[in-house]
Amino acid sequence: MTPVHYSMGSFPPSNINWQELIPLIGETHAAVARYDGLLAALPNASILLSPLASEEAVLSSKIEGTQTTIHELFRYDAQAKNHVVAPQSKQEADIQEVINYRQALNFAVSKLSEIPLSQRLIKEAHTILMSGVRGHDKAAGQYRLKANWIGSPGCNIEEATYIPINWADLSGAMDRWEKYIHESAADKMVQLAIIHAEFETLHPFLDGNGRLGRMLVPLFMYSHNILKSPVFYISAYLEKNRSAYYDKLLSVSQKKDWTGWCAFFLTAIRSQANENMKKVQAIMDLYGKMKQEFQAKTHSMYASQAVDWMFGHPIFYGSHFTLTSGIPEETAKRILQCLKKNNIIEMLSKSKGRTPALMVFPSLLEIVR
Repeated sequence: MTPVHYSMGSFPPSNINWQELIPLIGETHAAVARYDGLLAALPNASILLSPLASEEAVLSSKIEGTQTTIHELFRYDAQAKNHVVAPQSKQEADIQEVINYRQALNFAVSKLSEIPLSQRLIKEAHTILMSGVRGHDKAAGQYRLKANWIGSPGCNIEEATYIPINWADLSGAMDRWEKYIHESAADKMVQLAIIHAEFETLHPFLDGNGRLGRMLVPLFMYSHNILKSPVFYISAYLEKNRSAYYDKLLSVSQKKDWTGWCAFFLTAIRSQANENMKKVQAIMDLYGKMKQEFQAKTHSMYASQAVDWMFGHPIFYGSHFTLTSGIPEETAKRILQCLKKNNIIEMLSKSKGRTPALMVFPSLLEIVR
């Protein structure tokens, strides 16, 4: 099979069939607007959405071959670590990749208040994404200066499925890509579809392109005022439809089928907006219910504070709660005992030696598992 090469001169596309896309465009904008309205109504959004951000990091990394689960990630979070010290196994290395993804996205979001969505921002996020993990030695934060290709593991360039743009032409292509991000367009969602596809087909880095390309979705939506919060998680849809995702991207270079790609991407955004709404609504409902239950069961003036803390820490050590929740130590211990007695939290492992008991907030994990 002859490899498909990057299609020079077809970006930005001029052959989009808008008549075919118009129905999808309307449905997609409506779904995203409903989702944005729900986000705007969230109390304590940074707390309530943090489990979903972690789920996105897990799923986006899973597309690239990691095997980390959301439970494993939360177990590491329980240790209050920002990185796995000298990973001793593939499991720990995979967890570090997920942690890096989350940190890179958070960094990029924070930098949008200082600089626009740009090559500079993407390069800085890439440095964080690749720090200390698989591919860390592949020019982190820098565009590639040699050929790369996509195909079955271990294949040579002649056996590749797809060969991105020649590295010598990459800098100019990325300049055009960055310029297009800030141009006015007939439709912002279609523009985002084109931006994502072009980034993936250019494949500017030696590693990490897929994860960065998926980060572009919430970053673009937020920076272009499509969403009031930089919170949109698309990896679940792309992971479930991985073959179609890659086939549609390949068709952009193989057949210049931008319309087919945009139709797929719009469908992904619409479907994921609806799924995200269900999860956010479920978290909101659980949060409201727990506010009442924590108060009813503990009769404590710190009940609301405990709820907020546990929504940010679905798996946690009891000692971490007593030390960091801001609740007086004896009261915090009493709250934990009360919540365990009423099966609101459960014990994953008992305390042993210097290792404290590990707790889980199962109702929240049921939503984001």
